[in-house]
Amino acid sequence: MRYLRLFYCLLSVFPLIGNGQNTDSSAPYNRGKILYLQHCFVCHQLNGQGIPNTYPPLAQSDFLNADKKRSIRILCEGQGGIITVNGKQYEGTMPAMVLRDQEVADVLTYVHNSWGNTNGPILSEEVREVRKTTAYSTFEQLAAVSAYPPIPKAPAGLKIRELVKLPINGVRLASDGKGKSLFVLSGSGDVHRVDIASGLVKPLIVARDYLVKKVGDIGGPVMVTGMTVDKQRRLYTVINQQNNATLPVQNFVTVYRSTSFNPAGDPIDLKPWFTTNYPGNSSYLHAAEHIAFGPDGFVYISNGARTDGNEANGDTNYYQKGETEITACIWRLDPRQTPPTMEVYARGIRNAYGFTWSPKGEMFATENGPDAPAPEELNLIEKGKHYGFPYRFADWTKKAYNHTPEPPAGMEFTLPIPNMGPDGGFMGSSISSFDPHSCPGGIVWLSDDFPEPYRDTMLLTRFGNFIREPRDAGFDILQVRLKKNSTAQYESEVRSFLAPLGRPVDIHQSGKGSLYILEYSRPTTPALSYSMPGRIVEIKVATTGGAGGVPPK
Repeated sequence: MRYLRLFYCLLSVFPLIGNGQNTDSSAPYNRGKILYLQHCFVCHQLNGQGIPNTYPPLAQSDFLNADKKRSIRILCEGQGGIITVNGKQYEGTMPAMVLRDQEVADVLTYVHNSWGNTNGPILSEEVREVRKTTAYSTFEQLAAVSAYPPIPKAPAGLKIRELVKLPINGVRLASDGKGKSLFVLSGSGDVHRVDIASGLVKPLIVARDYLVKKVGDIGGPVMVTGMTVDKQRRLYTVINQQNNATLPVQNFVTVYRSTSFNPAGDPIDLKPWFTTNYPGNSSYLHAAEHIAFGPDGFVYISNGARTDGNEANGDTNYYQKGETEITACIWRLDPRQTPPTMEVYARGIRNAYGFTWSPKGEMFATENGPDAPAPEELNLIEKGKHYGFPYRFADWTKKAYNHTPEPPAGMEFTLPIPNMGPDGGFMGSSISSFDPHSCPGGIVWLSDDFPEPYRDTMLLTRFGNFIREPRDAGFDILQVRLKKNSTAQYESEVRSFLAPLGRPVDIHQSGKGSLYILEYSRPTTPALSYSMPGRIVEIKVATTGGAGGVPPK
Protein backbone atom coordinates (compact mmCIF):
# COMPACT_ATOMS: atom_id res chain seq x y z
CA MET A 1 0.00 0.00 0.00
CA ARG A 2 2.77 2.41 -0.85
CA TYR A 3 1.98 5.44 -2.94
CA LEU A 4 2.90 5.81 -6.60
CA ARG A 5 4.15 9.39 -6.58
CA LEU A 6 2.48 12.77 -6.51
CA PHE A 7 0.12 12.51 -9.46
CA TYR A 8 -1.04 9.05 -8.55
CA CYS A 9 -1.84 10.23 -5.06
CA LEU A 10 -3.70 13.24 -6.37
CA LEU A 11 -5.70 11.06 -8.70
CA SER A 12 -6.97 8.95 -5.84
CA VAL A 13 -9.31 11.74 -4.83
CA PHE A 14 -9.98 13.36 -8.19
CA PRO A 15 -13.66 13.43 -9.17
CA LEU A 16 -13.34 11.24 -12.27
CA ILE A 17 -15.87 11.07 -15.09
CA GLY A 18 -17.16 7.57 -15.78
CA ASN A 19 -17.28 5.53 -18.95
CA GLY A 20 -20.85 6.19 -19.99
CA GLN A 21 -22.34 3.00 -18.52
CA ASN A 22 -25.39 2.84 -16.24
CA THR A 23 -25.19 5.74 -13.76
CA ASP A 24 -28.53 5.42 -11.95
CA SER A 25 -27.67 7.40 -8.83
CA SER A 26 -30.49 5.70 -6.88
CA ALA A 27 -28.72 2.33 -6.94
CA PRO A 28 -26.14 1.74 -4.16
CA TYR A 29 -23.96 -0.27 -6.57
CA ASN A 30 -23.78 2.56 -9.11
CA ARG A 31 -23.25 5.21 -6.44
CA GLY A 32 -20.48 3.01 -5.10
CA LYS A 33 -18.87 2.76 -8.53
CA ILE A 34 -18.63 6.55 -8.73
CA LEU A 35 -17.11 6.67 -5.23
CA TYR A 36 -14.64 3.94 -6.19
CA LEU A 37 -13.46 6.02 -9.16
CA GLN A 38 -13.09 9.05 -6.90
CA HIS A 39 -11.24 7.40 -4.03
CA CYS A 40 -9.95 3.92 -4.79
CA PHE A 41 -9.12 3.06 -8.39
CA VAL A 42 -5.65 4.58 -8.55
CA CYS A 43 -4.29 2.11 -6.01
CA HIS A 44 -6.59 -0.85 -6.64
CA GLN A 45 -7.07 -0.20 -10.39
CA LEU A 46 -10.15 -0.07 -12.58
CA ASN A 47 -10.36 -3.86 -12.71
CA GLY A 48 -9.72 -4.37 -8.99
CA GLN A 49 -6.42 -6.16 -9.68
CA GLY A 50 -4.28 -3.83 -7.58
CA ILE A 51 -0.60 -3.35 -8.37
CA PRO A 52 1.74 -6.31 -7.87
CA ASN A 53 3.86 -6.11 -4.70
CA THR A 54 2.45 -2.66 -3.92
CA TYR A 55 -1.36 -2.51 -3.61
CA PRO A 56 -3.38 -5.67 -2.93
CA PRO A 57 -6.09 -6.86 -5.31
CA LEU A 58 -9.77 -6.53 -4.49
CA ALA A 59 -10.90 -8.82 -7.32
CA GLN A 60 -11.56 -12.33 -5.94
CA SER A 61 -9.64 -11.33 -2.81
CA ASP A 62 -9.70 -13.93 -0.05
CA PHE A 63 -8.82 -11.19 2.47
CA LEU A 64 -11.79 -9.07 1.37
CA ASN A 65 -14.31 -11.87 1.03
CA ALA A 66 -13.47 -13.47 4.39
CA ASP A 67 -14.77 -10.63 6.57
CA LYS A 68 -17.21 -7.88 5.52
CA LYS A 69 -16.97 -6.16 8.91
CA ARG A 70 -13.19 -5.95 8.56
CA SER A 71 -13.53 -4.18 5.20
CA ILE A 72 -15.91 -1.68 6.82
CA ARG A 73 -13.43 -1.09 9.65
CA ILE A 74 -10.56 -0.46 7.25
CA LEU A 75 -12.48 2.29 5.43
CA CYS A 76 -13.60 3.89 8.70
CA GLU A 77 -10.32 3.63 10.61
CA GLY A 78 -7.55 2.80 8.17
CA GLN A 79 -5.22 -0.18 7.99
CA GLY A 80 -1.51 -0.66 8.64
CA GLY A 81 1.04 -3.42 8.89
CA ILE A 82 1.41 -6.69 6.99
CA ILE A 83 -1.57 -8.42 5.42
CA THR A 84 -1.74 -11.53 3.23
CA VAL A 85 -3.98 -11.46 0.17
CA ASN A 86 -4.32 -14.47 -2.11
CA GLY A 87 -1.10 -15.91 -0.70
CA LYS A 88 1.01 -12.76 -1.10
CA GLN A 89 2.11 -10.33 1.60
CA TYR A 90 1.55 -6.55 1.40
CA GLU A 91 2.89 -4.01 3.87
CA GLY A 92 1.98 -0.36 4.20
CA THR A 93 -0.74 2.02 5.30
CA MET A 94 -4.18 2.82 3.96
CA PRO A 95 -5.70 5.96 5.52
CA ALA A 96 -9.28 6.13 6.74
CA MET A 97 -11.62 7.52 4.10
CA VAL A 98 -13.67 10.57 5.12
CA LEU A 99 -16.96 9.14 3.88
CA ARG A 100 -20.38 9.11 5.53
CA ASP A 101 -21.97 5.83 6.57
CA GLN A 102 -24.09 5.53 3.41
CA GLU A 103 -21.09 6.33 1.21
CA VAL A 104 -19.00 3.64 2.92
CA ALA A 105 -21.86 1.20 2.41
CA ASP A 106 -22.21 2.14 -1.26
CA VAL A 107 -18.54 1.83 -2.20
CA LEU A 108 -18.22 -1.48 -0.37
CA THR A 109 -21.40 -2.74 -2.04
CA TYR A 110 -19.70 -2.04 -5.36
CA VAL A 111 -16.40 -3.66 -4.35
CA HIS A 112 -18.02 -6.71 -2.75
CA ASN A 113 -20.06 -7.37 -5.90
CA SER A 114 -17.57 -6.67 -8.70
CA TRP A 115 -14.75 -8.59 -10.44
CA GLY A 116 -16.01 -12.00 -9.34
CA ASN A 117 -16.90 -11.00 -5.75
CA THR A 118 -20.47 -11.94 -4.76
CA ASN A 119 -20.99 -10.85 -1.17
CA GLY A 120 -24.29 -8.98 -1.44
CA PRO A 121 -25.06 -5.45 -0.24
CA ILE A 122 -23.53 -3.54 2.65
CA LEU A 123 -26.04 -1.43 4.61
CA SER A 124 -25.43 1.95 6.23
CA GLU A 125 -26.68 0.47 9.51
CA GLU A 126 -23.87 -2.09 9.38
CA VAL A 127 -21.34 0.68 8.81
CA ARG A 128 -22.69 2.72 11.71
CA GLU A 129 -22.36 -0.21 14.13
CA VAL A 130 -18.81 -1.07 13.03
CA ARG A 131 -17.73 2.58 13.12
CA LYS A 132 -18.72 2.76 16.81
CA THR A 133 -15.90 0.30 17.57
CA THR A 134 -13.18 2.23 15.68
CA ALA A 135 -10.87 5.06 16.74
CA TYR A 136 -13.37 7.50 15.21
CA SER A 137 -16.74 6.34 16.53
CA THR A 138 -18.71 8.72 14.31
CA PHE A 139 -18.23 10.32 10.93
CA GLU A 140 -18.07 13.67 12.70
CA GLN A 141 -15.08 12.58 14.77
CA LEU A 142 -13.25 11.38 11.66
CA ALA A 143 -14.03 14.62 9.87
CA ALA A 144 -12.71 16.60 12.84
CA VAL A 145 -9.24 15.11 12.51
CA SER A 146 -9.21 16.47 8.96
CA ALA A 147 -9.75 20.05 10.15
CA TYR A 148 -7.70 22.90 8.69
CA PRO A 149 -4.33 23.27 10.46
CA PRO A 150 -3.17 26.63 11.84
CA ILE A 151 -1.44 28.98 9.42
CA PRO A 152 2.35 28.75 9.90
CA LYS A 153 4.33 31.73 11.12
CA ALA A 154 5.31 34.07 8.29
CA PRO A 155 8.96 34.14 7.18
CA ALA A 156 10.84 37.24 8.33
CA GLY A 157 9.94 40.38 6.39
CA LEU A 158 6.76 38.84 4.98
CA LYS A 159 3.15 38.54 6.11
CA ILE A 160 0.79 35.61 5.68
CA ARG A 161 -2.95 35.00 5.69
CA GLU A 162 -5.47 32.39 4.66
CA LEU A 163 -7.01 33.76 1.49
CA VAL A 164 -9.82 31.23 1.10
CA LYS A 165 -10.97 27.74 2.02
CA LEU A 166 -11.71 25.88 -1.19
CA PRO A 167 -14.77 23.79 -2.11
CA ILE A 168 -12.58 21.58 -4.35
CA ASN A 169 -9.27 19.74 -4.22
CA GLY A 170 -7.26 22.22 -6.29
CA VAL A 171 -4.30 21.00 -8.33
CA ARG A 172 -3.06 24.15 -10.09
CA LEU A 173 -3.13 27.95 -9.82
CA ALA A 174 -2.95 30.46 -12.68
CA SER A 175 -3.70 34.15 -13.31
CA ASP A 176 -2.94 37.01 -15.66
CA GLY A 177 -0.29 38.15 -13.16
CA LYS A 178 -2.02 41.40 -12.21
CA GLY A 179 -2.93 40.36 -8.66
CA LYS A 180 -6.69 40.83 -8.99
CA SER A 181 -7.91 37.25 -9.32
CA LEU A 182 -6.73 33.64 -9.41
CA PHE A 183 -7.93 30.63 -11.34
CA VAL A 184 -7.99 27.28 -9.50
CA LEU A 185 -8.08 24.01 -11.44
CA SER A 186 -9.58 20.82 -10.02
CA GLY A 187 -8.51 17.33 -11.01
CA SER A 188 -11.76 16.84 -12.91
CA GLY A 189 -11.15 19.88 -15.14
CA ASP A 190 -13.40 22.42 -13.41
CA VAL A 191 -11.99 25.94 -13.05
CA HIS A 192 -12.98 28.29 -10.22
CA ARG A 193 -12.26 32.00 -10.01
CA VAL A 194 -11.03 33.54 -6.74
CA ASP A 195 -11.29 37.28 -6.16
CA ILE A 196 -8.15 38.15 -4.20
CA ALA A 197 -9.57 41.23 -2.47
CA SER A 198 -12.69 39.53 -1.10
CA GLY A 199 -11.76 35.84 -1.16
CA LEU A 200 -14.96 35.10 -3.05
CA VAL A 201 -14.85 31.79 -4.95
CA LYS A 202 -17.18 31.00 -7.81
CA PRO A 203 -17.25 28.42 -10.62
CA LEU A 204 -15.97 29.76 -13.95
CA ILE A 205 -15.65 26.77 -16.27
CA VAL A 206 -17.44 23.46 -15.70
CA ALA A 207 -15.65 20.37 -17.00
CA ARG A 208 -18.76 18.73 -18.41
CA ASP A 209 -19.32 21.72 -20.69
CA TYR A 210 -16.14 21.01 -22.62
CA LEU A 211 -15.24 17.42 -21.70
CA VAL A 212 -18.43 15.37 -21.66
CA LYS A 213 -18.61 14.79 -25.41
CA LYS A 214 -14.95 13.75 -25.46
CA VAL A 215 -15.47 11.47 -22.47
CA GLY A 216 -18.46 9.83 -24.10
CA ASP A 217 -16.45 9.25 -27.25
CA ILE A 218 -13.49 7.38 -25.76
CA GLY A 219 -14.69 6.12 -22.41
CA GLY A 220 -11.81 6.21 -19.91
CA PRO A 221 -11.06 8.11 -16.68
CA VAL A 222 -9.88 11.72 -16.80
CA MET A 223 -6.81 13.28 -15.13
CA VAL A 224 -6.23 17.04 -15.18
CA THR A 225 -3.27 18.84 -13.58
CA GLY A 226 -2.18 21.47 -16.12
CA MET A 227 -3.39 25.07 -16.50
CA THR A 228 -1.91 28.41 -17.56
CA VAL A 229 -2.87 31.82 -18.94
CA ASP A 230 -1.12 33.56 -21.85
CA LYS A 231 -0.47 37.26 -22.49
CA GLN A 232 -3.77 37.51 -24.36
CA ARG A 233 -5.50 36.23 -21.17
CA ARG A 234 -6.45 32.99 -22.90
CA LEU A 235 -6.71 30.08 -20.49
CA TYR A 236 -5.28 26.63 -21.26
CA THR A 237 -6.04 23.28 -19.58
CA VAL A 238 -4.29 19.96 -20.19
CA ILE A 239 -6.56 16.92 -20.18
CA ASN A 240 -5.52 13.26 -20.05
CA GLN A 241 -8.01 10.52 -20.77
CA GLN A 242 -7.53 6.83 -21.37
CA ASN A 243 -9.35 5.35 -24.34
CA ASN A 244 -10.62 1.95 -23.27
CA ALA A 245 -12.60 1.38 -26.46
CA THR A 246 -9.63 0.11 -28.48
CA LEU A 247 -6.71 -2.09 -27.51
CA PRO A 248 -4.07 -1.58 -26.42
CA VAL A 249 -5.54 1.15 -24.22
CA GLN A 250 -4.35 4.61 -25.26
CA ASN A 251 -3.80 7.82 -23.28
CA PHE A 252 -5.15 10.84 -25.16
CA VAL A 253 -3.72 14.25 -24.27
CA THR A 254 -5.76 17.28 -25.26
CA VAL A 255 -4.80 20.90 -24.63
CA TYR A 256 -7.86 23.13 -24.53
CA ARG A 257 -7.65 26.90 -25.08
CA SER A 258 -10.32 29.49 -24.30
CA THR A 259 -11.90 31.24 -27.26
CA SER A 260 -13.86 34.12 -25.68
CA PHE A 261 -14.46 36.12 -22.50
CA ASN A 262 -17.46 36.57 -20.23
CA PRO A 263 -18.80 40.06 -19.39
CA ALA A 264 -16.40 40.26 -16.43
CA GLY A 265 -13.45 39.70 -18.77
CA ASP A 266 -12.65 36.14 -17.66
CA PRO A 267 -11.64 33.51 -20.26
CA ILE A 268 -14.33 30.94 -21.16
CA ASP A 269 -15.39 28.59 -23.97
CA LEU A 270 -12.53 26.12 -24.03
CA LYS A 271 -11.93 24.34 -27.35
CA PRO A 272 -9.38 21.68 -28.34
CA TRP A 273 -6.13 23.26 -29.55
CA PHE A 274 -3.68 20.34 -29.53
CA THR A 275 -4.06 16.58 -29.15
CA THR A 276 -1.79 13.55 -29.23
CA ASN A 277 -1.83 10.03 -27.84
CA TYR A 278 0.40 7.16 -26.78
CA PRO A 279 -0.11 3.80 -25.00
CA GLY A 280 -1.76 4.06 -21.60
CA ASN A 281 -1.00 2.12 -18.44
CA SER A 282 -3.43 0.80 -15.82
CA SER A 283 -0.96 1.40 -12.99
CA TYR A 284 0.77 4.72 -13.76
CA LEU A 285 -1.13 7.72 -15.06
CA HIS A 286 1.54 10.39 -14.73
CA ALA A 287 0.69 11.73 -18.20
CA ALA A 288 0.80 15.40 -19.26
CA GLU A 289 0.92 17.56 -16.13
CA HIS A 290 2.28 21.12 -16.25
CA ILE A 291 1.90 23.73 -18.96
CA ALA A 292 3.63 27.12 -18.99
CA PHE A 293 4.96 29.78 -21.35
CA GLY A 294 8.71 30.18 -21.56
CA PRO A 295 10.54 33.48 -22.12
CA ASP A 296 10.87 32.49 -25.79
CA GLY A 297 7.07 32.64 -26.15
CA PHE A 298 6.71 28.89 -26.67
CA VAL A 299 4.45 26.58 -24.69
CA TYR A 300 6.17 23.93 -22.56
CA ILE A 301 4.37 20.82 -21.32
CA SER A 302 5.79 18.14 -19.04
CA ASN A 303 4.64 14.65 -19.98
CA GLY A 304 5.40 12.08 -17.33
CA ALA A 305 6.52 8.48 -17.55
CA ARG A 306 3.88 5.88 -18.28
CA THR A 307 5.65 3.49 -15.87
CA ASP A 308 7.38 3.56 -12.51
CA GLY A 309 10.69 2.41 -13.97
CA ASN A 310 10.12 1.10 -17.52
CA GLU A 311 8.49 -2.15 -16.37
CA ALA A 312 6.02 -4.18 -18.45
CA ASN A 313 2.38 -3.88 -17.44
CA GLY A 314 1.42 -7.54 -17.24
CA ASP A 315 -2.15 -6.87 -18.42
CA THR A 316 -2.53 -7.76 -22.09
CA ASN A 317 -5.13 -5.00 -22.56
CA TYR A 318 -2.23 -2.58 -22.22
CA TYR A 319 0.99 -1.92 -24.10
CA GLN A 320 3.60 -4.42 -22.92
CA LYS A 321 6.68 -2.20 -23.25
CA GLY A 322 8.03 0.73 -21.26
CA GLU A 323 8.42 4.34 -22.33
CA THR A 324 7.75 5.80 -25.76
CA GLU A 325 9.35 8.62 -27.73
CA ILE A 326 6.95 11.21 -26.26
CA THR A 327 6.73 10.05 -22.63
CA ALA A 328 9.07 10.97 -19.74
CA CYS A 329 10.00 14.23 -21.43
CA ILE A 330 9.15 17.92 -21.89
CA TRP A 331 7.36 19.05 -25.03
CA ARG A 332 7.59 22.45 -26.72
CA LEU A 333 4.75 23.86 -28.86
CA ASP A 334 4.36 27.05 -30.91
CA PRO A 335 1.24 28.97 -29.75
CA ARG A 336 1.06 30.81 -33.08
CA GLN A 337 0.03 27.58 -34.80
CA THR A 338 -3.39 25.88 -34.68
CA PRO A 339 -2.95 23.01 -34.26
CA PRO A 340 0.67 23.40 -33.17
CA THR A 341 3.50 21.06 -34.02
CA MET A 342 5.16 19.43 -31.02
CA GLU A 343 8.88 18.83 -30.46
CA VAL A 344 10.54 17.00 -27.59
CA TYR A 345 12.65 19.58 -25.79
CA ALA A 346 14.36 17.32 -23.20
CA ARG A 347 14.17 13.63 -22.27
CA GLY A 348 14.63 11.26 -19.35
CA ILE A 349 12.38 13.25 -16.98
CA ARG A 350 10.14 10.91 -15.02
CA ASN A 351 7.53 13.21 -13.58
CA ALA A 352 8.04 16.98 -13.61
CA TYR A 353 5.11 18.65 -11.85
CA GLY A 354 6.51 22.17 -12.01
CA PHE A 355 9.02 24.32 -13.85
CA THR A 356 10.07 27.95 -13.95
CA TRP A 357 12.63 30.23 -15.60
CA SER A 358 15.32 32.51 -14.22
CA PRO A 359 15.74 36.08 -15.53
CA LYS A 360 18.59 34.66 -17.64
CA GLY A 361 16.11 32.34 -19.40
CA GLU A 362 17.34 29.17 -17.65
CA MET A 363 14.65 26.55 -17.11
CA PHE A 364 14.42 24.65 -13.81
CA ALA A 365 12.06 21.74 -13.08
CA THR A 366 11.09 19.66 -10.08
CA GLU A 367 10.91 15.92 -10.62
CA ASN A 368 9.25 13.11 -8.67
CA GLY A 369 11.30 9.95 -8.39
CA PRO A 370 10.32 6.25 -8.36
CA ASP A 371 8.86 4.02 -5.69
CA ALA A 372 12.47 3.01 -5.00
CA PRO A 373 13.95 5.43 -2.40
CA ALA A 374 15.91 7.63 -4.80
CA PRO A 375 16.10 11.36 -4.04
CA GLU A 376 13.59 13.66 -5.69
CA GLU A 377 15.23 15.98 -8.22
CA LEU A 378 15.72 19.61 -9.16
CA ASN A 379 17.07 19.90 -12.69
CA LEU A 380 18.42 22.61 -14.95
CA ILE A 381 16.54 21.75 -18.15
CA GLU A 382 18.47 22.35 -21.37
CA LYS A 383 17.38 21.55 -24.90
CA GLY A 384 18.44 18.15 -26.16
CA LYS A 385 19.72 16.90 -22.79
CA HIS A 386 18.78 13.54 -21.24
CA TYR A 387 18.13 13.43 -17.48
CA GLY A 388 18.50 9.72 -16.85
CA PHE A 389 15.07 8.07 -16.61
CA PRO A 390 14.58 5.11 -16.75
CA TYR A 391 18.29 4.19 -16.74
CA ARG A 392 19.27 5.98 -13.55
CA PHE A 393 17.72 8.07 -10.77
CA ALA A 394 19.16 11.15 -9.09
CA ASP A 395 22.93 10.57 -8.73
CA TRP A 396 22.60 6.81 -8.20
CA THR A 397 25.01 4.65 -10.15
CA LYS A 398 23.29 1.45 -8.97
CA LYS A 399 20.17 0.04 -10.59
CA ALA A 400 16.92 0.98 -8.90
CA TYR A 401 15.28 -2.33 -9.89
CA ASN A 402 16.29 -5.66 -11.41
CA HIS A 403 14.38 -4.66 -14.54
CA THR A 404 16.16 -1.30 -14.90
CA PRO A 405 17.39 -1.29 -18.52
CA GLU A 406 20.96 -0.65 -19.63
CA PRO A 407 21.39 2.75 -21.30
CA PRO A 408 22.08 2.90 -25.02
CA ALA A 409 25.77 3.04 -25.87
CA GLY A 410 27.16 6.55 -25.77
CA MET A 411 24.15 8.13 -24.01
CA GLU A 412 25.15 10.97 -21.66
CA PHE A 413 23.06 11.97 -18.64
CA THR A 414 22.65 15.35 -16.97
CA LEU A 415 22.65 15.01 -13.18
CA PRO A 416 20.30 16.85 -10.79
CA ILE A 417 21.42 19.96 -8.92
CA PRO A 418 23.06 18.89 -5.63
CA ASN A 419 21.48 20.09 -2.39
CA MET A 420 24.27 21.39 -0.16
CA GLY A 421 21.91 21.90 2.80
CA PRO A 422 21.01 22.65 5.44
CA ASP A 423 17.41 21.47 4.70
CA GLY A 424 15.30 19.49 2.26
CA GLY A 425 17.01 16.15 2.79
CA PHE A 426 20.55 17.26 3.63
CA MET A 427 21.82 15.13 6.52
CA GLY A 428 25.49 16.02 6.82
CA SER A 429 26.23 15.42 3.16
CA SER A 430 24.81 16.60 -0.13
CA ILE A 431 21.79 14.97 -1.72
CA SER A 432 20.62 15.17 -5.34
CA SER A 433 18.23 16.91 -4.65
CA PHE A 434 15.55 16.33 -1.91
CA ASP A 435 14.20 13.69 0.48
CA PRO A 436 12.94 10.57 -1.29
CA HIS A 437 9.16 10.58 -1.79
CA SER A 438 8.73 14.20 -0.65
CA CYS A 439 6.96 15.03 -3.93
CA PRO A 440 8.29 18.44 -5.08
CA GLY A 441 5.60 20.22 -7.06
CA GLY A 442 5.00 23.82 -8.15
CA ILE A 443 8.00 26.14 -8.35
CA VAL A 444 8.51 29.90 -8.85
CA TRP A 445 11.48 32.21 -9.33
CA LEU A 446 11.08 35.22 -7.05
CA SER A 447 11.14 38.60 -8.74
CA ASP A 448 12.72 41.88 -7.69
CA ASP A 449 9.49 42.69 -5.82
CA PHE A 450 10.79 40.68 -2.87
CA PRO A 451 13.44 41.66 -0.28
CA GLU A 452 17.04 40.85 -1.14
CA PRO A 453 17.33 37.68 0.97
CA TYR A 454 14.51 36.14 -1.12
CA ARG A 455 15.21 37.82 -4.44
CA ASP A 456 16.68 35.61 -7.18
CA THR A 457 15.83 32.43 -5.31
CA MET A 458 13.29 29.74 -6.08
CA LEU A 459 10.45 28.56 -3.87
CA LEU A 460 9.00 25.10 -4.39
CA THR A 461 6.18 23.14 -2.82
CA ARG A 462 6.55 19.62 -1.46
CA PHE A 463 3.29 17.69 -1.41
CA GLY A 464 4.58 15.23 1.20
CA ASN A 465 5.31 11.53 1.34
CA PHE A 466 2.95 8.57 1.27
CA ILE A 467 5.48 5.76 1.17
CA ARG A 468 6.45 4.58 4.65
CA GLU A 469 9.67 6.29 5.69
CA PRO A 470 11.63 6.75 8.94
CA ARG A 471 10.35 10.34 9.04
CA ASP A 472 7.79 12.51 7.30
CA ALA A 473 9.12 14.37 4.28
CA GLY A 474 7.55 17.37 2.59
CA PHE A 475 4.40 19.25 3.67
CA ASP A 476 6.41 22.44 3.25
CA ILE A 477 7.86 25.15 1.02
CA LEU A 478 11.61 25.15 0.38
CA GLN A 479 13.76 28.10 -0.65
CA VAL A 480 16.55 27.29 -3.12
CA ARG A 481 19.49 29.60 -3.76
CA LEU A 482 21.81 28.62 -6.61
CA LYS A 483 25.54 29.11 -6.97
CA LYS A 484 28.13 27.66 -9.33
CA ASN A 485 30.93 25.49 -8.02
CA SER A 486 34.54 25.26 -9.19
CA THR A 487 33.47 23.26 -12.26
CA ALA A 488 30.87 25.89 -13.21
CA GLN A 489 28.01 23.53 -12.29
CA TYR A 490 25.07 24.64 -10.17
CA GLU A 491 24.78 23.67 -6.52
CA SER A 492 21.96 24.77 -4.23
CA GLU A 493 21.57 26.07 -0.73
CA VAL A 494 18.20 24.76 0.47
CA ARG A 495 16.34 26.16 3.45
CA SER A 496 12.91 25.60 4.90
CA PHE A 497 10.71 28.57 4.01
CA LEU A 498 7.27 27.65 5.37
CA ALA A 499 6.03 24.59 7.32
CA PRO A 500 3.95 22.68 8.07
CA LEU A 501 1.38 22.91 5.31
CA GLY A 502 -1.47 20.65 4.26
CA ARG A 503 -0.30 18.95 1.07
CA PRO A 504 0.97 22.08 -0.78
CA VAL A 505 0.83 21.28 -4.49
CA ASP A 506 1.37 24.56 -6.35
CA ILE A 507 2.74 28.07 -5.84
CA HIS A 508 1.99 31.09 -8.00
CA GLN A 509 3.24 34.68 -8.15
CA SER A 510 0.63 37.30 -9.07
CA GLY A 511 0.81 41.01 -8.35
CA LYS A 512 3.62 42.99 -6.78
CA GLY A 513 5.37 41.09 -3.99
CA SER A 514 2.58 38.51 -3.66
CA LEU A 515 2.67 34.70 -3.61
CA TYR A 516 -0.20 32.22 -3.48
CA ILE A 517 0.21 28.68 -2.16
CA LEU A 518 -2.35 26.05 -3.07
CA GLU A 519 -2.92 23.39 -0.41
CA TYR A 520 -4.46 20.33 -2.01
CA SER A 521 -5.87 19.07 1.30
CA ARG A 522 -5.55 19.66 5.02
CA PRO A 523 -3.35 17.06 6.77
CA THR A 524 0.23 18.02 7.59
CA THR A 525 1.42 14.41 7.97
CA PRO A 526 0.88 11.20 5.95
CA ALA A 527 -1.21 9.66 8.74
CA LEU A 528 -4.48 11.45 8.00
CA SER A 529 -6.87 11.26 5.06
CA TYR A 530 -6.17 13.64 2.20
CA SER A 531 -9.62 13.68 0.60
CA MET A 532 -10.85 16.92 2.24
CA PRO A 533 -10.28 20.05 0.09
CA GLY A 534 -7.55 22.47 1.09
CA ARG A 535 -7.15 26.24 0.78
CA ILE A 536 -5.09 29.07 -0.69
CA VAL A 537 -2.54 30.84 1.50
CA GLU A 538 -1.27 34.32 0.59
CA ILE A 539 2.25 35.59 1.37
CA LYS A 540 3.15 39.25 0.76
CA VAL A 541 6.01 41.61 1.42
CA ALA A 542 5.36 43.05 4.89
CA THR A 543 5.99 46.72 4.04
CA THR A 544 5.88 48.78 0.88
CA GLY A 545 9.50 49.71 1.28
CA GLY A 546 10.78 46.15 1.66
CA ALA A 547 11.38 43.80 4.53
CA GLY A 548 9.76 44.47 7.86
CA GLY A 549 12.32 42.31 9.59
CA VAL A 550 15.63 40.64 8.94
CA PRO A 551 15.13 37.47 6.85
CA PRO A 552 17.61 34.63 7.24
CA LYS A 553 20.73 34.64 5.07
